[in-house]
Amino acid sequence: MKTIYLFIALCMTTISQAQLKPVSYNDGNQKLNGFAAIPSKPNSNNPGILILPAWKGINNHSKEVAQKLSGMGYHAFIADIYGEGNYPTNTNEAAQQSGHYKTNYKEYQKRITLALEQLIKSGADANNIVVIGYCFGGTGALEAARGNLNVRGVVSFHGGLGKNASRENNTITTKVLVLHGSDDPHVPQSDIQSFQQEMNSSNADWQMVYYSGAVHAFTEKEAGNDNSKGAAYNEKADKRSWEHFLLFLKEVLK
Repeated sequence: MKTIYLFIALCMTTISQAQLKPVSYNDGNQKLNGFAAIPSKPNSNNPGILILPAWKGINNHSKEVAQKLSGMGYHAFIADIYGEGNYPTNTNEAAQQSGHYKTNYKEYQKRITLALEQLIKSGADANNIVVIGYCFGGTGALEAARGNLNVRGVVSFHGGLGKNASRENNTITTKVLVLHGSDDPHVPQSDIQSFQQEMNSSNADWQMVYYSGAVHAFTEKEAGNDNSKGAAYNEKADKRSWEHFLLFLKEVLK
């Protein structure tokens, strides 16, 4: 009997992994390597979710999220922001790479746009898409809103909120949801205040939810559980933020 259960478990794992399809695409001469998760039973209106990974690039967490969303009937695509040959191998490299795109935000917006094109090619309705991101990817989700990309909503999970003060606040037409750890040391109060002022001056339809006792990376199990390090997994915040995200999808997607 145990052998049968083991065989079934292995089969289910294979099916789950098979949902992810490697996709190569390009930004000029730069090769990019993303992943598409195509649902076996798509929802009506073919809603799509673009996933922007954390600062080290595509990881197990982003893949798990894509598979989970695919299982719910969403077309999902994980964006490759850095490109082949530029993937960080440590935190210093990740800080350097992510810092480049935070500063050169138009390059970030372009990489997001290219990933959106791949999501649409995989079957998502071009007018029925939400962008979500984690940490550095959360910053990218906000850049999708700031750039007025053709998306119905953006969601930032423990993402950076700041932008250069010299940038103008343009009208934001997409809906914005920010899911934030109340004890996140990587997002200073000044950034939170500036972000909220930006959203208001941009006439954005925005929400911000705080999770008590949560620091940076609260959805990332690989971050461990030591809050003193400034980044740690928080099971309660992870589950609550997912439910808030699903509620947002019901509101914004057709």
